[in-house]
Amino acid sequence: MENLNEAYWQNRYETFNIGWDIGHISTPLKTYFDQLTDKKQKILIPGCGNAHEAEYLFQQGFEEVYVLDWSQKALDNFKNRVPDFPSKYLIRSDFFQHKGNYDLIVEQTFFCALPPEKRKAYVQQMQKLLGKNGRLVGVMFGIQFPKSPPYGGDKKEYETLFSPAFHIKKMEKCYNSIAPRQGSELFVCFVNK
Repeated sequence: MENLNEAYWQNRYETFNIGWDIGHISTPLKTYFDQLTDKKQKILIPGCGNAHEAEYLFQQGFEEVYVLDWSQKALDNFKNRVPDFPSKYLIRSDFFQHKGNYDLIVEQTFFCALPPEKRKAYVQQMQKLLGKNGRLVGVMFGIQFPKSPPYGGDKKEYETLFSPAFHIKKMEKCYNSIAPRQGSELFVCFVNK
């Protein structure tokens, strides 16, 4: 198994080995963002990569969108593409060391990049970063993969993992995934207990 550390992810961005990056915001998240009305909520996108979701939120007038990644190259890519994005909201850090308090955390290809043994720590960290009734919303894979990362999973596993810390408001197959991911994604909305 690869050592999925800071250098690993930096190298993936430097060599353009980022097959998960679809080049734009994913349809399920765009649909979710389009119904949000509170533009002042504090939003975190961990493992943001090229941060197409942050770019969209910023363009829609959301005022406090924070992006976090280990890879400086990924953050630089985003800043070069969206030069007006406030630099103070670009965070180069290990997610598990990050401190903050957010209303909404967006999940897009971050959870599946973590080895399964880190999943409990992921849930604990999400619970710490979200205020009471804060939401963890996004897309997770509902299938297994022969080679990882990405690491897959299923609805039952996720219910067992998240239900001690979160109210599961939604976890269902995405009806609007992009064509290559049709039938393999779950849209999730978890509310912090």
